[in-house]
Amino acid sequence: MERDGWRFVMPALVVGLAGLWLVESVPILAWPLIVTGFLSVLAFAFFFRDPERNPPDDPGAIVATSDGTILEVESTPDGGVRIDTFLSVWNVHVNRAPVAGTVTESRHQPGAFAVAHLRVAGSRNERHDLVIESALGPIRSAQIAGILARRIVCRARLGDVLGCGERIGLIRFGSRAQVFIPAGFDALVRPGSKVRGGVTVIARRGAGSMGEKDPA
Repeated sequence: MERDGWRFVMPALVVGLAGLWLVESVPILAWPLIVTGFLSVLAFAFFFRDPERNPPDDPGAIVATSDGTILEVESTPDGGVRIDTFLSVWNVHVNRAPVAGTVTESRHQPGAFAVAHLRVAGSRNERHDLVIESALGPIRSAQIAGILARRIVCRARLGDVLGCGERIGLIRFGSRAQVFIPAGFDALVRPGSKVRGGVTVIARRGAGSMGEKDPA
């Protein structure tokens, strides 16, 4: 489980244990505490799950920074591509580095909290941008808050050397992620594609036309 989850799991566990302690003396109060406490423990443990991932051995690949569903694959003014992913509350919310390299920018930007799957959320919502200088050039990604995701955690700091698919933080609860693909790369996903953070290759240098392949 992601370490941030303990601050939610432990209070819920205390509530459940308090219910067990009261079950004989005040059963009418105890059972609601037991049910609420232990169901909450299961829900938080599920949300904050942090499975191991094995990034592809592909030096020309850019991988998804999060689990979820691709919302947008849009061209950018500089000839690159912006790929947006929606994370529902059912997805793993641990975010990962899209490439190996050194963090050259880590910047938090306040903003709105529109529903994360709406197009406007990609430009107006609170976000944290990260730039990684890699063998493929500078790769920018962003963690974006949603209507429920009021907390962005980015643990990558300036100067950190990251491996491809390495954990960089998380967003809770329900959110959006962006990766900006430079010119000269081709996107391998399309809107509706399912991706896994640190595993699914979303772009590759010289891979073919945008959207022709969908490995998810």
